[in-house]
Amino acid sequence: MEELRPGLWTWTAPHPDWVAADGAGPAGWEQDVRSCALVSDRELVVLDPMDVPEPLAELARDRTVSVVLTCAWHSRSAGEYVERFGATVHAPGEGIEALGLPATPYALGANLPGGVVAAGGYYPQETVLWISAQRTLFAGDAFVAPPLRLQRSWLPKGVTLEQALERLRPLGDLPAETFVVGHGTPVTEGVVEALQRELRG
Repeated sequence: MEELRPGLWTWTAPHPDWVAADGAGPAGWEQDVRSCALVSDRELVVLDPMDVPEPLAELARDRTVSVVLTCAWHSRSAGEYVERFGATVHAPGEGIEALGLPATPYALGANLPGGVVAAGGYYPQETVLWISAQRTLFAGDAFVAPPLRLQRSWLPKGVTLEQALERLRPLGDLPAETFVVGHGTPVTEGVVEALQRELRG
């Protein structure tokens, strides 16, 4: 685990569905995927959690634990957080029936545990999260890095690039200093400029 900013942690773990194909996964993604956690005196919020690192299990003690998912299919280790720590799960309302866990649905613009906001929509079933206190964005699949770029090839059938850009453009107005992506390494320099460039299409 690495502390990117005070109280903001990240780690990687192997994805169980990954299959080697020319050195990358079936859709061209690496085996390890990235998760994020926000820690305060009373609360632990994990984003798209893969695995439960032991240091994080220690941080969960005596704290309220919440899981916030960018999309239903990123449930990953959410069930383990529910079982071990009594976590509540929050996921986009669109597609939540595929989650297979009790969860609270949220919509674009929703305020979520830990001060997390559903700030932008890649498409209706997937959101990009904003952590204002940390000036940090978190994307499960919508962006990859380095360099920071929109993942144009992962849009589902029937969703156009322009539709995705329209939902994501509000992100360009945020004072982001860090961008954590599920596939890649965190971006800590020139985030706003790189994001605005990508959102121009």
